[in-house]
Amino acid sequence: MAPSLERRSRPWIRAVFAVSAVVGIGLFLIPAFVIRPFRYQSPRALWFSLALRQHAAWGTLVAAAVSIVLALRTWTSVNKWGKTLLAAALVLVAFSAVMARMNYFEWMFHPIAGPGFESEAQSKLDAGEMIMAVRLGSDARAYPISAMAYHHILNDVVNGVPIAVTY
Repeated sequence: MAPSLERRSRPWIRAVFAVSAVVGIGLFLIPAFVIRPFRYQSPRALWFSLALRQHAAWGTLVAAAVSIVLALRTWTSVNKWGKTLLAAALVLVAFSAVMARMNYFEWMFHPIAGPGFESEAQSKLDAGEMIMAVRLGSDARAYPISAMAYHHILNDVVNGVPIAVTY
């Protein structure tokens, strides 16, 4: 390639690299930031985030491939700081491509290893706190909504019958 043509195309390569890196990182970060438990999510932002999440697996892969190709193309023509920025952007794009394939929302909720129960008299629940209750035969259990909202599911045995409590 002629030096003058190479110099003219370099800004376009860098611009396309920047756009592909931002798109790849955004496909992961926007849904991860908007779709958070116990936070307000406007219907429009939630719809947009879920739409991005549906396309994030392929979108981040394409963005990563484009970013790698363009970074390799410009690697020799940038200084030390430019190489550092390229490498940092590539790490973030690669991280986004990996994370877009994982269900990181499950990491926010930790399963209850084993339920612990107290008698009603020993309970430290406020009188107005909502519970979910299960009674099978002579065995009864109560699960506080505040705990279930965080954990979402609990496996238990009530009167010898295995149950899954969900909220």
